[in-house]
Amino acid sequence: MITKDVIIIGGGPAGLCAAKMLSDQDVSVLLVDRDHHLGGQLVKQTHKFFGSEKQYAKNRGFEIADILIKDIINKPNIEVLLGATVAGLYKDHVMTVVKDEKYYKYKAKAFIIATGASEKSLAFENNDLPGIYGAGAIQTLMNAYGIVPEEEVLMVGSGNIGLIVSYQLLQAGVKVKGIVEAAPYVGGYKVHASKLKRLGVPFYMQHTVKRAIGSDHLEAVEIVRLTDDFQEVDSDTKIIETKALCIAVGLSPLSQLLGMMEVDMKYVKELGGLVPVLNNLNQTSNPNLFACGDVGGIEEASSAMMEGYIAGLGVLKHLERPHPKHDELLHMYHHELELLRNSAYGEKTLAGLKKLRGGPYAE
Repeated sequence: MITKDVIIIGGGPAGLCAAKMLSDQDVSVLLVDRDHHLGGQLVKQTHKFFGSEKQYAKNRGFEIADILIKDIINKPNIEVLLGATVAGLYKDHVMTVVKDEKYYKYKAKAFIIATGASEKSLAFENNDLPGIYGAGAIQTLMNAYGIVPEEEVLMVGSGNIGLIVSYQLLQAGVKVKGIVEAAPYVGGYKVHASKLKRLGVPFYMQHTVKRAIGSDHLEAVEIVRLTDDFQEVDSDTKIIETKALCIAVGLSPLSQLLGMMEVDMKYVKELGGLVPVLNNLNQTSNPNLFACGDVGGIEEASSAMMEGYIAGLGVLKHLERPHPKHDELLHMYHHELELLRNSAYGEKTLAGLKKLRGGPYAE
């Protein structure tokens, strides 16, 4: 049994920032991630970030990942375990891990869960045909490995992920056949949607996918118009020829490990699904367990970074080794979150947080 003061599960933006907060403190830390690299989703994000200098605004996602990794990678108190899948988390503070077909046990005084989120799917006829991808898979192919999925792609979803991936496809020389969106309005930032419209990409608002067409591989997609209450209008369909379909219809928090610990959780639609109830230090109902990033509610990576710093501060206080600037830093990071969430696209997050805990920063 290997013992640490703190174990952070997840090496994306939230986990890295939590590790950074702990990196210069007198605590032993294990940072574990199932991938073979740190950075999470940041490593395949080539767009520039919004926000302030505290979220490294105007840097591209992979550049931010490099900055955060360099901040912690050579710290003597931080051990990094990559290519390791956390199999379980138990009430006696034990974590089990599978790595290289071997089984390991770790124990810690406190855990920070920064497992992020998984992509939501979409149910329609033949949705398992080759040529149908999630947005994350396409980003991985293009931005991590330099491979375009096909010469033409139809996108489903007009949130920021759908819009950004569509623009990246265009930059790679792929023809985007259109954006299919069930709502009557674009879900992502207008600046992203405007770029696509200027480049001639059609938007099919109040439409969804009815079926995929093809034998061994996707050849076309039938889309159908939706009423205001999201019912299909069977008489109003359209066939769009395409070699690939990209699904970008949202994310779900990866909260299974929190469920194993039986912490207080609620289903909040605005936050993406089942999320933990957290206090203003990102501490769950189990005082030894903290959560940050998308596992606590789907937001942008900029918010995940601030959440990670807050969780790090919370753990230090819980271990009775508070950061010398605890109050000042906590106020600053909450203020940064408030600025991010009070934008035009933060209304859903604020509504979800209010449902979850009676206000975004309740004790």
